[in-house]
Amino acid sequence: MPEGRLFGTDGVRGLANQDPLTPDLAFRLGRAGAEHLQDQNGSRGFMVVGRDTRLSGDMLEAALSAGICSAGVDVVQVGVLPTPAIAYLTRAWGALGGVVLSASHNPFEDNGIKFFAADGFKLPDAQEDQLERMIRAGLTRPAPTGRAIGRIRLVPEGPERYLAFLRATLGTELRLDGWRVVLDCANGAAAPVAPNLFAQLGAEVVVHATDPDGTNINERCGALFPEQAQALVLRSGAHIGFCFDGDADRLIAIDETGVVRDGDFILAICAQDLLRRGEMSPPCIVGTVMSNYGLEEMLDRLGVRLIRTPVGDKYVLEEMRRCGALLGGEQSGHVVFLSHATTGDGLLTALQVLRVMQTSGQPLSRLASSLTKYPQVLLNVRVRERIDPFTFPEVQQAHDQACTWLAGAGRLLVRLSGTEPVARVMVEGRDPQTIQAAAEHIAHVIERVMGAPTAVPSEA
Repeated sequence: MPEGRLFGTDGVRGLANQDPLTPDLAFRLGRAGAEHLQDQNGSRGFMVVGRDTRLSGDMLEAALSAGICSAGVDVVQVGVLPTPAIAYLTRAWGALGGVVLSASHNPFEDNGIKFFAADGFKLPDAQEDQLERMIRAGLTRPAPTGRAIGRIRLVPEGPERYLAFLRATLGTELRLDGWRVVLDCANGAAAPVAPNLFAQLGAEVVVHATDPDGTNINERCGALFPEQAQALVLRSGAHIGFCFDGDADRLIAIDETGVVRDGDFILAICAQDLLRRGEMSPPCIVGTVMSNYGLEEMLDRLGVRLIRTPVGDKYVLEEMRRCGALLGGEQSGHVVFLSHATTGDGLLTALQVLRVMQTSGQPLSRLASSLTKYPQVLLNVRVRERIDPFTFPEVQQAHDQACTWLAGAGRLLVRLSGTEPVARVMVEGRDPQTIQAAAEHIAHVIERVMGAPTAVPSEA
């Protein structure tokens, strides 16, 4: 196992079947997680395990489940389901915890393992660190034998239970008869459930990327590649389009004119709806350091405070629970409705957007016009090692120089990704040429000193 922290901002992630994300580690994570969650809950119980459509999911699911059983905990396998479905089922079924095998928006070669506690929330950093200490210490607890060993059960009713929950969040408010909706399911975990959900609500559904083969998840489709869905919206005359990522915990919307509306627009629309309904107490929402300053300005005019956290929906949720906010999310499309869910949920977010459209009588393009975003450039630079770019004096110098170019009329952020060996550069300001030059300058310096290939545009 490599040195440094095993867990990133969204569990353990990496190239499947290579260190650290091997079947051996999956087994040890399963055992450590089961022992820890037994200690937390004081009972033997069971854990819910689900996955996305990656080829490596079967291999890692088998190893993880074996590890859980070796700790004396039963496993309920629900198969391919969105990450938020596992969070919901964990809570609804009274499980000790849940585990999802997914690398979200990453390519199919990658995979990941993330844990949920019994309440459906992701494990906080301190508990992830505890799992890591247990693994590094060698999992010294005596293993159960005989009847005390856990069993695996395959439970097929997970999808319908999750869809029933989603429909219940709407009450009787929403019917989609006469609506045409485009769904890009990224050949991922949304594919088995999203088309059914919208059809059950009466919509005419136009689907894209709903035929996963284990290797095509996120391949030129989904939340990071909305171009095909944009074309489908325009060609079919759809009222709206929705693009999910591989595990369906994030959502990008496409309005009826074919324009992409990211998480900042969704937060703006839903925040105004909460205000109209008198349900925003306290008057704040939670975003991240990547949230566009235009969102902050718009909310400020409405008397709503935007609280920023580091990138990662886990950190957004932790702050929401701390400050009492009911709405939070990320520009990348993770949106959390805390009165309904314990994590970002792309399908739930889509339903909430549709509800606002119906109750307001306005198309998405009109609703989105309330937010004017500042020009923003996002660049990714792949790095050799996951070390802070500012340990290199050249990067600090480039950062300082770019700040002088902005002259106080913009915002600049350089950070390491929490899920990939990538440095991310974000520059935001009023002048597009200046921010483009500033972002490229910093990215080129990072590339030169950290051995990265050419910077490419990023969505998160």
